[in-house]
Amino acid sequence: MTTPDLVSTSELERSSVVANNTMNRERGLAGVNSYARELGFDPLAHLTARPAAPSWLDLCSGEGRAPYEAASALPADAVLTAVDLVGPLAPVPAPPTLERVIASVADWAPQRAYDLITCVHGLHYVGDQLGLLARAASWLAPDGLLLAHFDPDSIRWADGSPAGRAAVTALRTAGYRYSARHHRLTLEGARQVLLPFRYLGADPAAGPNYTGQPAVGSHYSSC
Repeated sequence: MTTPDLVSTSELERSSVVANNTMNRERGLAGVNSYARELGFDPLAHLTARPAAPSWLDLCSGEGRAPYEAASALPADAVLTAVDLVGPLAPVPAPPTLERVIASVADWAPQRAYDLITCVHGLHYVGDQLGLLARAASWLAPDGLLLAHFDPDSIRWADGSPAGRAAVTALRTAGYRYSARHHRLTLEGARQVLLPFRYLGADPAAGPNYTGQPAVGSHYSSC
């Protein structure tokens, strides 16, 4: 087995796989091309059912259409945050309840907790996927919900051998539920998560994943 050449986070974020202009950045809230379809879950219904001011953090949000559409249907005290490395390519004025953040999820962190955190097919382009999942667990409200697409085949040991089974086991031990059929992780309730992995670097030449799009290989050692 050939050991892949791993790159740093800054190199990865400049690579063609992360800058892929054919990836779907325009999902809305509902319909054929939507968060509701991809997550099997209606974000707006979840947020409107909250007893107090609802809050939603959307990681790797692309054009941010889903949070933008939700803003008009939620109360004025709602808090919506859309984080993306590039942000909207054709920005339109954001409603007062929506904050658009252009930043790398590798080192960004919020100043508050959220009722809902989503990452729709965004982890496929993140180097330290497990690190982001662990940090995001602490960003939830006590009864908050996290949903993210996750491909265990993208998790590798230093030599390139599969580490996905070990990663899923560790995530489940930490409280995440994983649906192999839908490639989705779910976590309910804020918590501190420590996963037994040390991030080594990313392989931007890992090739297509289950979506058919080129994706990133994330490499770890055990710790």
